[in-house]
Amino acid sequence: MNPTAAAPGTFAHESDLPRVPLPALEESCARFLAWCAPLLTPQERASTEAEVSAFLAPGGPGRALHAALREYDAAEGVHSWLDTFWPYRYLGRRDRIALNANFFFLFRDTGQPQLARAAGLVTGALHLKLRLDRELLPPTVRRGVPESMHQYRYLFSTTRIPGTEQDTVRAPHTDAWPGPSDARHIVVFHRGAAFRVDVLGPDGVPHSLEDLEAGLRHVTEAAAEPETAPVGHLTTLARAEWAAARAALLARHPRNAATLDDVETALFCLSLEDFAPADTQAACDELLHGDRGNRWFDKALSLVVFADGRAGVNVEHCELDGTTVLGFVDELLGAPADAQSRACGARTQGPPAAARLTFELDDDLRARVADAAESFAAYGAHTATRALSFPDFGSSTAKALGVSPDAFVQCAYQLAHQRAKGRLGATYESIATRQYRRGRTEAMRVVTPEMVAFAEAMEDPAADTATRRAALRAAARAHVDRARQCQAGQAPEQHLWELELIQRRRGPALGVTEQPALYRTPGWLTMRDDYLSTSSAPSTAIQFFGFGSTSPQCIGVAYVLLPDRFNVYLSTPRPAADRMDAFADHLRAALPELGALLSDPSD
Repeated sequence: MNPTAAAPGTFAHESDLPRVPLPALEESCARFLAWCAPLLTPQERASTEAEVSAFLAPGGPGRALHAALREYDAAEGVHSWLDTFWPYRYLGRRDRIALNANFFFLFRDTGQPQLARAAGLVTGALHLKLRLDRELLPPTVRRGVPESMHQYRYLFSTTRIPGTEQDTVRAPHTDAWPGPSDARHIVVFHRGAAFRVDVLGPDGVPHSLEDLEAGLRHVTEAAAEPETAPVGHLTTLARAEWAAARAALLARHPRNAATLDDVETALFCLSLEDFAPADTQAACDELLHGDRGNRWFDKALSLVVFADGRAGVNVEHCELDGTTVLGFVDELLGAPADAQSRACGARTQGPPAAARLTFELDDDLRARVADAAESFAAYGAHTATRALSFPDFGSSTAKALGVSPDAFVQCAYQLAHQRAKGRLGATYESIATRQYRRGRTEAMRVVTPEMVAFAEAMEDPAADTATRRAALRAAARAHVDRARQCQAGQAPEQHLWELELIQRRRGPALGVTEQPALYRTPGWLTMRDDYLSTSSAPSTAIQFFGFGSTSPQCIGVAYVLLPDRFNVYLSTPRPAADRMDAFADHLRAALPELGALLSDPSD
């Protein structure tokens, strides 16, 4: 390589990335049957197989739906056959996104006081924003393969807008807002009050760290008295309810439109909390569902800094996946704040202009805010969580034992679940596919026949060490093989799900007037009824990662697996708390048990 050649721009590889492969219909159906089979009885498998055969038959609904998808994938302007899938999956959901869809990262500690920490985070974010605007951030390359940077366009000034039937996104790099964000402000929340703070000067140059800290101090002083009706509470409502409340805000007074515009166009939100969480688990809980009106859950990025300087971020999921936000956090914390301030050309300009944002409310809107606050507080209280740390285990431990680290912990999850609930259950794992054009994630299902055999061997008192060890290694190999299939875009669930969505949208025009029976089979319903929903976030910049569970019996399992440590955040509805606690206790026992099993030299 020519050492003097210019480095590729941030988005230089986007048009050259391969498209997400569209699997053959027969392949997806065969994989679906294989993936759901370990969770079914013989009778359930037989009925599922019969409906898959009908789906695949000449003239069957699957043929017409897949032909429509194939035609869409080849259409001009379409980047991926998933282009309509993702908006439906994220923007189409009608429940709350707070706790149910948004996720969080708890950053590593720095020991700084609150306002210094907050000013440093703002500076790091501005440094990244300016580099993105100039396309100076190097594109991510993993194992020699470039990855899509498309999601980086949605880090700043991106806001989800509630709709009655489906939400929309307000963002730069769109027809309505071409090019990068030209906003110069962020929105800072303190005690429920919101302030517009201009963190970039009139010429686009960032304020110095000292300026920013002074401006944030002004906010905390100006919000000494808590806001009586923080409108941010409304963003915790189910989407149609929030859409109706937003419409009422706009109808109430013209000033509300201007205030919403300030919030929605802001580069990001910053929440300065007036308390310090009691412990790490409490900090995680506050990042997931802080309920003091100090959030705008529709904002793509909401940085949160507690009174003791601990910090993290709450993320709206519709345009951003975990790997992109990890890249953001790594840049945010990758250098000291003073170095980032110098690098982005920040200069002293005096404290940034700060103006309190106000909404004109009537009695009805005040009642809606109060009801939303009460309802979400109850909803958060109905969620049980647990933060686990394993300082003596990490990915290097698993590698030394000759097994994939992710496969090792997934086997531990299954063993813990078997012992906690007396059975295995459908388990989801998110697999990143950013090596494809606008790639996001693929849905992996963890319970393979080998995983079932492993769990049975571990629970069989007659099984010897060699049998159990062989079963564990076989399950780990099968896990790695399936993960590679998902990374290659060869997975059935999202493909078949999009075919179902095509039937809903266009079924009569395609001659498929009813939902195909495949989507009512035990296989489809059981495979997607999560007992564990898992996702990994490997970064030294964070301590914990977390999200809510996906069903009444589900345990959300968010994990940070690094060479020298392993942290896990669990969440589940309160009625299932005892089973989550049992799962956590069995997980603590399973990790050393499996480690000892693999290190045992006996036959």
